[in-house]
Amino acid sequence: MSGLSDVLPNILPAFRISGSVAARVGPSRVLLVAPQPFYEDRGTPIAIRQVAEALSELGWRIDVATYPIGRPIELPNVELHRCANPLGFRHVPVGFSLRKVLLDGCLVATLRERLARQEYDCIHAVEEAAFPAALYGRQLGIPVVYDMASSLPEQLASHAAFGGPAAQAALRRCESWLLRHVDTVICSAGLAPKVREITPSTRLHQWRFSGLRPPTSLAVDSRRARAMLGIGANTQVVLYSGTFEAYQGLYDLVDAVPLILAAAPDTVFVLVGAHGAEGAAIRRRVGALGLDHSVRVLERQPRERIPPLLAMAEVLVSTRAFGGNLPLKIFDYLAAGRSIVATDIPSHRSVLSDERAMLVPSGARPLAGAVTTLLQDPDRRALLAGSARAYAAAHLGWAGFVESIEHLYDGVVARSAVR
Repeated sequence: MSGLSDVLPNILPAFRISGSVAARVGPSRVLLVAPQPFYEDRGTPIAIRQVAEALSELGWRIDVATYPIGRPIELPNVELHRCANPLGFRHVPVGFSLRKVLLDGCLVATLRERLARQEYDCIHAVEEAAFPAALYGRQLGIPVVYDMASSLPEQLASHAAFGGPAAQAALRRCESWLLRHVDTVICSAGLAPKVREITPSTRLHQWRFSGLRPPTSLAVDSRRARAMLGIGANTQVVLYSGTFEAYQGLYDLVDAVPLILAAAPDTVFVLVGAHGAEGAAIRRRVGALGLDHSVRVLERQPRERIPPLLAMAEVLVSTRAFGGNLPLKIFDYLAAGRSIVATDIPSHRSVLSDERAMLVPSGARPLAGAVTTLLQDPDRRALLAGSARAYAAAHLGWAGFVESIEHLYDGVVARSAVR
């Protein structure tokens, strides 16, 4: 689409402020624009919270413009600004939906309002919110950090309205325009090669999120979790944690269960993160295969309850059907120090390796083979678990994450100061 840079600015009205913008006095201030329910215990909202918490520790003031859905959070220097909700939505599913489109329109109005009321050193915009942020940031001379949680064409490829060649080509051009019109891109390591291919000169950072910090009572909590789920102390556990969306490839794990049970019958599978229609579909699949006695399907859990669940497992699984972004669960899996089986895709390999996990082709049979191997080989499990724990200790600590945020924002502010 030639002339896209001329077309996109006309989608939104030019930014004109009546009166003067309130001048910023004191600490640096960022507008974090999050087109998701915030806060919820799932991937992107968890990542957004970590960013806000790190910036707060660094002394920044953070205004979060977000959806009118989600739990409030209490962090020093963090203030939520929720957009309007004229139709009274109480839930927004993961991925593209009409609800999301309508709320994104309301969020643009909140973005404009915040920029009119407050002076910012930076706009940190997540996913599609980066489009209006890039336009307004250019008009006002505010640097924009594009938090690229996923690739827009890839995310919408399975949708009927956006999967065709013409729609995909248009989405790729829109994505290219965005990557060339923001100050900095920060993305999952799995998306970095794609960004480099599209815009080699883009300033690019890659996320390395902090893994969950286990409580001091982890051992006791883990035993209690087993008891609550009716799992014996000597029963082996295979666990998945995350959303149940189609791109996660969770059906591969469910279909692998009979194959694994044939070789390791004293095994229980725990699937954590069921929600809405996707959770109901997985439960139906489990029932249809006659696996109710061996599979526990748990609803989405508060984040603080995840470490004991991970700790009780012999094997942690991360399946993936499609998508180039690295699932946040991988950082938690590594921090848990358990053996990992994951689909062999570039995003997983950006952090995992053959020393830290068993990486296998997609499909139920390869997955079953790897999980069975680890269940029957405690020495190999221990070797992988130790390597995962060592990697997490060296690379995924909270202090290191805060330092990476400081480095990113120091660079953005320094470049802005010399413009």
